[in-house]
Amino acid sequence: MTPASPAVPGHIGIIMDGNGRWAKARQQPRAQGHLEGLRRAKRIVKAASDLGVRYLTLYVFSTENWKRAADEVGFIMALVRQYLKGELAFYRQNRIRIRHAGDIAGLPADIGRILREAMEETRSFTGLQVVLALNYGGRDEIIRAARKMAASGALDKETITEEALSRHLDNPDIPDPDLIIRSAGEYRISNFLLWEGAYAEYYVSRKLWPDWTEEDLSAAIAAFNARERRFGGISA
Repeated sequence: MTPASPAVPGHIGIIMDGNGRWAKARQQPRAQGHLEGLRRAKRIVKAASDLGVRYLTLYVFSTENWKRAADEVGFIMALVRQYLKGELAFYRQNRIRIRHAGDIAGLPADIGRILREAMEETRSFTGLQVVLALNYGGRDEIIRAARKMAASGALDKETITEEALSRHLDNPDIPDPDLIIRSAGEYRISNFLLWEGAYAEYYVSRKLWPDWTEEDLSAAIAAFNARERRFGGISA
């Protein structure tokens, strides 16, 4: 009898950490680390697509990352522009849909425009859905959801429920992540998918993000499959 294939998490989130340390270890500028990290992200997106993952959320730039040096922020934004413009052919070829999580109004105007265009162009694609968490923070998302509820008149003690707030998050139709991966050996959530990740399984890799390979993604999925998910309950 052929053994069953391992289950693939439907939704994976990745905190792509370690670009700066990767560059420092090679006596290169931090910008080179971010460039290598972007290249690695493309490979992992393709690997996730090939494995049959349905949703992949990449933590690209947080609401706190604006505190970094202006030249580093500027370079990251330039990479985002390049990525959104230059990789559309890759997304078309693989039928990958681009989505966004975060405060799009807080991005530079041209990036917001390019991002909206990319989302519109790939809207009908039925393959992997890649959510770019860009100018994203979990606390900020929850605050914006509460403000949406208030604006719709749905904010009182009778209507404030988990289901109601979930409907006002950035991507309410996307299921909560099954697995959240963090590279570079850090044991922090870093304000990523605070609401949605309440019962996600976490996997921490000591490898810096630019060193990640398809095999690392497979190892994370294997570790996920070795766990028992109880969602607050107990074993049978």
